[in-house]
Amino acid sequence: MRRRIAMLGGTTNLGDCIVALRYLLNPRRLIDGPEIEKYEDAFAGKVGVRFACSFSSARVGIYGLLLALGIKPGDEVILQVPTHIVVPNAIRFAGAKPVYVDCTLDTYNIDLEQIAKKITPRSKVLLVQHTFGIPVDMDSALYLARRFGLILIEDCVHALGSKYQGRMIGSFGKASVFSTEETKTISTTMGGMVATNDEELAAKMREFRSCCQSPQTGLTVRYLLKLIVYHFLTEPHMHLFARYLYDKIGNRHPLPRPVSGEESRGMRPVRYEQRLSNAQAALGLRQLGRLESNLEHRRRIAEFYRSKLADPFYNPPCHRRGAEPLYVRYPVWIENRNTQAFFVSAPHAVLGTWFTSVLEESVSPAVGNYEEGSCPRAENVSKHLINLPTHPRVKMKDAEVIASEVMSMFGRGAGESEKSSKTVRNKSFGIRSAS
Repeated sequence: MRRRIAMLGGTTNLGDCIVALRYLLNPRRLIDGPEIEKYEDAFAGKVGVRFACSFSSARVGIYGLLLALGIKPGDEVILQVPTHIVVPNAIRFAGAKPVYVDCTLDTYNIDLEQIAKKITPRSKVLLVQHTFGIPVDMDSALYLARRFGLILIEDCVHALGSKYQGRMIGSFGKASVFSTEETKTISTTMGGMVATNDEELAAKMREFRSCCQSPQTGLTVRYLLKLIVYHFLTEPHMHLFARYLYDKIGNRHPLPRPVSGEESRGMRPVRYEQRLSNAQAALGLRQLGRLESNLEHRRRIAEFYRSKLADPFYNPPCHRRGAEPLYVRYPVWIENRNTQAFFVSAPHAVLGTWFTSVLEESVSPAVGNYEEGSCPRAENVSKHLINLPTHPRVKMKDAEVIASEVMSMFGRGAGESEKSSKTVRNKSFGIRSAS
């Protein structure tokens, strides 16, 4: 039978669905229970830090961190584009100002050489994003943070399992933030975690968490139902048909969405600060237990994509010496991308669209105080990037077909005039080759 690979759903298994169903049928410990602390302890152990504190989403973790660090109205947080609109939203909701820095085209991470130009007396935090799981040059980032007196926070929402110089990403900064939303390395449908080695900061984060609202029972039930439904609908043989129905239904489906309409418009939702439920923590704990096999699978699939799409035409991502990326998705540069058509053109997989905007899922980057033209590389990325699935449901034969489809749809034959595109891009933007 034919298969079609979804971009999400590949991190869960039947056992997760059974556990979710048990909590739905016996909801006494749906919201509160012992699994939360167990999950936090296990997560901290995986990252290699002393403390971890869970929240309903990573964006709430960023918001709470800024408050716990004493960030005041008017203070500036330096971050990169492309990123997701919820990141500058969290900064703005805390009263701070997001200051955007362009990315490089070899890693899609922050251009560390541009940071010095952005420093002002109000600069307080450097937020580095390990885009797609590609580690930032942490030696340079730590040096810059010390030089300018900045607090370094790691945005690890893509990077659970990545390493730098043999050390887990998320253990370098003052604190780090992870996501377990359904598109990430592990899935609790929605969820976030703050990790740190700082005992005082961990205590402040727990104090902040105690002031957050309990997750709503109805919403938690919908999260668990979504995990179960998505597990089956994204099964490759089923997804061949389910994706067609999903595209027909569009936004009319009743399942909860990761980003609200208010957040897309840069507005703060009514119920923003929330805790993670006990049932979701139980699912996260289960998936942490099989994290190593998950990560090893993603490494193999990403390495295969790299070998097949190594031609400079596709601008394959690079990484610094000592970095060990764990690709939550594998990014590919496409000169002739058509965002309206390309993800229905590949019969074997749904191709990912991170990032189609410098502030993903915003109605306009302006709602996050981004000025058009200020970060030209990131704006160029938003016009050309697609990303390929690496999750455990992608078999090697699937990866072979996906790579072939990409080359067939977007290869040199479809854009011969762009043969030397990478050379032109790198000269235009002054990109250095990665070591």
